[in-house]
Amino acid sequence: MDILLATTNAGKIRDFEILLSGFSINWLSLKDFPEAEEVEEDGETFTENAKRKAIGYARQTGILTLADDSGLEIDALGGAPGVSSARFSGAHKDHSSDAFRIDEENIKKVLRLMDGVPEENRTARFVSSLCLADSEKPILEAEGFLPGRILNEKRGTGGFGYDPVFYLPERGQSVAELAREEKNRISHRANAVKTLRPMLEEFLKRCRQ
Repeated sequence: MDILLATTNAGKIRDFEILLSGFSINWLSLKDFPEAEEVEEDGETFTENAKRKAIGYARQTGILTLADDSGLEIDALGGAPGVSSARFSGAHKDHSSDAFRIDEENIKKVLRLMDGVPEENRTARFVSSLCLADSEKPILEAEGFLPGRILNEKRGTGGFGYDPVFYLPERGQSVAELAREEKNRISHRANAVKTLRPMLEEFLKRCRQ
């Protein structure tokens, strides 16, 4: 069975291919469909955006689509950047090589807004909402979280997005300092996939009957 991952983000594609290994699925990505028009992510929640993306790209490609909307919620910023996490700085992506530049601009804005916020008020969480859909409706949905704190400066060179400034007190490391295997075991996306896996297994079983 073909399933489309509704992203061109290389980091997300790698994460999903690892997290969803073991299924008899041919995973495709939006890189395989350069003619697909971008689905507008104008929902007020991660769940709404995941649904819109999954249905929108399934409708365009005719392929079951798994979409994820994820981001960072910071308590001291009233939950921001939230659904605007990928475009928080206002920087726009013109080429795939711009992803690193945009990550840097987003991190700079977060650190600027959090300047002077005391340690006890720097709590935050990563959120991931998943939706598998056909061209008409959602089929499976799941959500996962990873709690932590916002650092005063970047630490680590791994990961992507806000990973270098997201600190895990129980591990004494930022997400960007984790080995990829460890990140894929505990991340918000991993926690969402843990919920999704048994539902996906049951769905595939029904499809084979």
